[in-house]
Amino acid sequence: MGVDKSRISNELCKNNRVFTPSVKYTLGVELEFQTLDKKNWDLAPLAPTLLDNAPSLLSPRLSPEFIQSILEIQTGICFSLEDVENDLMQTLSMAEELAKDNNCRLFSASLHPFAYHRDQLLTTNDRYERIMQELQIVGRRFISQGFHVHVGMPDGDTAVKVCNKIQAYLPVLLALSTSSPFSQGEDTGLMSYRTKLFEALPLAGTYGHLHSWVTFMEEVELLTTKGVIASIKDLWWDARPNPEYGTVEIRICDLPIRFNDILAITAFMQALVATIVEEDEPFSPLNFYMIQANKWRAARHGLDGEFIDPTGMLSAHPITFRKAVDDLVHLVKPMSVRLGSERYLNLLEPILKEGTGSDYMRKRYEKKSDFRDVIQSLQEEFWL
Repeated sequence: MGVDKSRISNELCKNNRVFTPSVKYTLGVELEFQTLDKKNWDLAPLAPTLLDNAPSLLSPRLSPEFIQSILEIQTGICFSLEDVENDLMQTLSMAEELAKDNNCRLFSASLHPFAYHRDQLLTTNDRYERIMQELQIVGRRFISQGFHVHVGMPDGDTAVKVCNKIQAYLPVLLALSTSSPFSQGEDTGLMSYRTKLFEALPLAGTYGHLHSWVTFMEEVELLTTKGVIASIKDLWWDARPNPEYGTVEIRICDLPIRFNDILAITAFMQALVATIVEEDEPFSPLNFYMIQANKWRAARHGLDGEFIDPTGMLSAHPITFRKAVDDLVHLVKPMSVRLGSERYLNLLEPILKEGTGSDYMRKRYEKKSDFRDVIQSLQEEFWL
């Protein structure tokens, strides 16, 4: 029996899965901060307290996550990187004051270095309870934090085009943002252990080639009908179309340790997405295993890892992720000038020279062998 396209279309509209267009290249940023005990620097289930006590101006920008020691902080819709900067400066400053008033600290990194997953309290809402009931220990071990950027798209097919093409370079973005080398008091040997925890979740990480918005929606409808997912939110891909917001949502990154790093990587993402949208070159599906290999190398070695460009555009030979960043910055710089974000893109230079959050955390730990000192020093440098 053939697919009833009219029925699917009606179902998609009924379930709000039609793509809501956005102004091209507008931005929304989501940051998942750890909530820490003010005295001992351990993870503490203080997000519900902060949500309950948030002033009315701040409250709409805060959301719970699946454990009570994670607080998501969001921007509004931003039309430029300057908007992102101003929005985050105001919102994060208010959130820090709220945390201080409630004997809490906010910590920007993708894994707490010594907290144990067994000690964490789950957030109680229907969606998270459903997910955790299914995931069991896989979900309980996932106590990490991410950094998600939404980029506005004019239509679903453009969003699909971006998801297909940008997957070649998502590992480069991961290499730039790594901040999770330690877990439960142990050096994991990886620059982004969060990445491997995340990949244990169902339908997470690397995704297949998307042919069009219509075929993507047909797959979503099939997965929903068969009970595999409840909504598109259950597709925990490294990047995905978001029909509700009218965006491409880039989700692969660790949470950077510094405010300027967040701005720099956001500017890089926006310029890369815009460059992909504006180019009109033919495109073939990427080699799935090459993408997976690059992602592993980024998670394992960070900027010093070896990148093989599956498109051959940057190089036909292996190059370091650091060189891949340089080459991509050169490629997207004209677009960053058009978008007025060039000065933010230039903030990538300190990351390339000094290293990522994982580099910093390891170097700091080598000096004193004290995870609390690592956290304290990171927190003090967030705004530098």
